[in-house]
Amino acid sequence: MAENVEHTIRESSAQYATLDQRTPARIGVVGMGGWGKNLVRNFAQLGVLRAVCDVNSSSVRSCRVTYPNINCTESLDDILNDPEINGVVVATPAKSHYELSKKVLAAKRHLFVEKPLALKVEEAEELIKLAEDNERVIMVGHVLRYHPAMNKLKELVDNGELGKIQYIYSNRLNIGKIRDAENILWSFAPHDISVILYLLNEQPSSLSAIGGTYVQKGIADVTLTTMDFPSGVQCHIFVSWLHPYKEQKLVVVGDRKMAVFDDLTTEKLFLYPHKIEWQNRAPIARKADAEVVPVQMEEPLRLECQHFIECIENGWTPYTDGQEGLNVLTFLYSAQNSLNNNGLKVTFDTKKSARALREDVSVHPTAIVADKARIGRGSKIWNNAQVQAGAQIGENCIIGHNCFVGSKARLGNGVKLESNIDVWDLVTLEDYVFVGPSAAFTNDINPRARYPKRLYPEFGKWVPTLVKEGASIGANSTIICGVTIGRCALVGAGAVVKHNVPDYAIVAGVPAKHIGWVCECGNKLTFGDNGAVCRKCSRRYTKQEERVVEIK
Repeated sequence: MAENVEHTIRESSAQYATLDQRTPARIGVVGMGGWGKNLVRNFAQLGVLRAVCDVNSSSVRSCRVTYPNINCTESLDDILNDPEINGVVVATPAKSHYELSKKVLAAKRHLFVEKPLALKVEEAEELIKLAEDNERVIMVGHVLRYHPAMNKLKELVDNGELGKIQYIYSNRLNIGKIRDAENILWSFAPHDISVILYLLNEQPSSLSAIGGTYVQKGIADVTLTTMDFPSGVQCHIFVSWLHPYKEQKLVVVGDRKMAVFDDLTTEKLFLYPHKIEWQNRAPIARKADAEVVPVQMEEPLRLECQHFIECIENGWTPYTDGQEGLNVLTFLYSAQNSLNNNGLKVTFDTKKSARALREDVSVHPTAIVADKARIGRGSKIWNNAQVQAGAQIGENCIIGHNCFVGSKARLGNGVKLESNIDVWDLVTLEDYVFVGPSAAFTNDINPRARYPKRLYPEFGKWVPTLVKEGASIGANSTIICGVTIGRCALVGAGAVVKHNVPDYAIVAGVPAKHIGWVCECGNKLTFGDNGAVCRKCSRRYTKQEERVVEIK
């Protein structure tokens, strides 16, 4: 049982954390400017803030007054040399993002960088590669992706509440703050590009941008970007810091209903069931009253900060990871190119990325595999299987017929799923895990259809499950969420696993109970005074209290 919500989650570092060996997040924030102060406040309230850095001495003095128990410094080295800090937030001007982020990742710290990830595509690619090489999380601050109303809007779009999406436009307008190192396109538009790609789950086929420069030479103050998508949807993004009042709206027009996200009103999301009727061969608009869509609101920045903490502690891939940041940056860069050339239309090969993800992957014609699923070379997806966007599947895996892999599921290399298996969000299967036919995973300890976790977080959260390298799960068994199944463990057919299973353990029954030990090769072990030696492969094992350890 699971809440299946599409997220754009792409492949980053292959990290797996056991539920009983999490490393608590300890955060350092670089930059105490307008937005940096909000980040500092949230991480402090979440109890993980350890240090703050800013080159402005007055900001540092103010920080010491507000946060007397936090190390406030003017030196980034003070943060990077602190062995307790494992996550660093970069909230400085965009022109410094690349250099600071590179230092953070080189120091093997997890990175949360405000948008944009960098100002050049090649710089962003370098940061992503550095994060992968150092096995570190990289997350980009596209805060609207964490807005509860935006996630509710995504649900309405996916559920068909609006009908066929025809048109989207966004207005992000204000008076100031006018930058001198980045124009309005780079300052405001990343948020809108990010959420439009999220809502449509589709890449644009072309875009163009026009704008005006009025205050500072060479720095656009107003831009209008048009994006066209293969499905026929067209989007307009209007951004300006020369507007008489603040406005932050996104309108989604469907052929059944229209939705309005207004971030400056108390009620954030509205539905308009307007209709177009035809009389005497002419279209007539029939207006209807707005319907308020109930949303359980929390501060989006708080949710974003909490997600970064969870990614550090659980080894998750962020919703807005480096690949998502690179994707947004690519379209920003293209929009800037169009702007520089008086609205030149820039086109994209929408099939290129899908082809790149499918090299040496066998997908049965009846399988449904999202373009944004990450599937390693040599893997096979059999008939009637479904793999959601954001799912991560390693190399040389076998996904049997009628299997489902959720958007936040992770499968390592060499995983084998037999038939009729649903691997829900937050389930991690490490390398060479075997799952027998019709085995069931869960991710909700107290499910209620009326109170989905994403909309009612006060009723609990989805719970992750970890199956460690080489483990095998028998047919028709049920794995209750929140457990860790140890390395090379064996779960008997039909078992119901409610508690953690040790490495090399054999469990069976309802509920599952420990009945023996098993070698890595699958042969049952018999322990004597001198440990155990596998009769088939000659591996040797010893017991250390209640644990079994292989003798290398």
